[in-house]
Amino acid sequence: MKQYLDLVKYILENGEKKDDRTGTGTISIFGYQMKFNLEDGFPLLTTKKVHLKSIIHELLWFISGSTNIRPLVLNDVRIWNDWPFAKYQKSNAYQGETIEEFAEKIKNDEAFAEAWGDLGPVYGKQWRNFDGVDQLSNLIHDIKTNPNSRRLIISAWNPKEVGNMALPPCHTLMQFYVNDGKLSCQLYQRSGDVFLGIPFNIASYSLFTMMIAQVCGLKPGTFVHTIGDAHIYLNHLEQVNRQLKRTPRELPKMLINPNVNSIFDFKYEDFELVNYNPYKGIKGKVAV
Repeated sequence: MKQYLDLVKYILENGEKKDDRTGTGTISIFGYQMKFNLEDGFPLLTTKKVHLKSIIHELLWFISGSTNIRPLVLNDVRIWNDWPFAKYQKSNAYQGETIEEFAEKIKNDEAFAEAWGDLGPVYGKQWRNFDGVDQLSNLIHDIKTNPNSRRLIISAWNPKEVGNMALPPCHTLMQFYVNDGKLSCQLYQRSGDVFLGIPFNIASYSLFTMMIAQVCGLKPGTFVHTIGDAHIYLNHLEQVNRQLKRTPRELPKMLINPNVNSIFDFKYEDFELVNYNPYKGIKGKVAV
């Protein structure tokens, strides 16, 4: 995807070194926007292989309203393990387990998962119960009944509960827009890890837009991705420069089970990615 590589180039050429909460250090810019026409293909990065299984399971987890990592761990999705593990390591209950052993305990011990697997009132909680409001259900209803509304919004940023979250939401607000029978979405992301996080976010919210479009009888339109602090961690510079040497390949297609007509009924098996031909994956350490 040229849009992604353009973002990487822009940060490397115009960004400034900036300290951060994790102590890793970044090259950062403030304010950037990308657009993806969903009719052109599914915007899954091709300059490195991206783990689509994790993206789909995470999105279904958000939609369910869950905030405990156990449903993810049961499906071998590890992307949220670092934060509860870091909290566990600081507790008196910690017995020297590795993060892999911690994940096994989450998987096999429901009581342990209940005690140590919860992330606080993160995305799923806010989508489904923002101070008693089911924003996702309301959104679907409003798109169906008042598609010209300029209030088709879901917010994950709840100031009252941010302090209780393992990680305050990076993708904070989304707005939907209906025109000419198509549904578009703009995401405002306050903070974006360009190597590890942004490729996931692009694919996740594009898929979310496609799912909502289907259940509302619309076609997918455009995904607009607006980022506040867009940054490359200093320990990811080699990885992003390796991607810049790779030529983007044709985008894959995402096939969604057409028989699903409720946003809450989707299952992992309802999605099929075809013609995905990425370069090999590139590993990088997440900054916690």
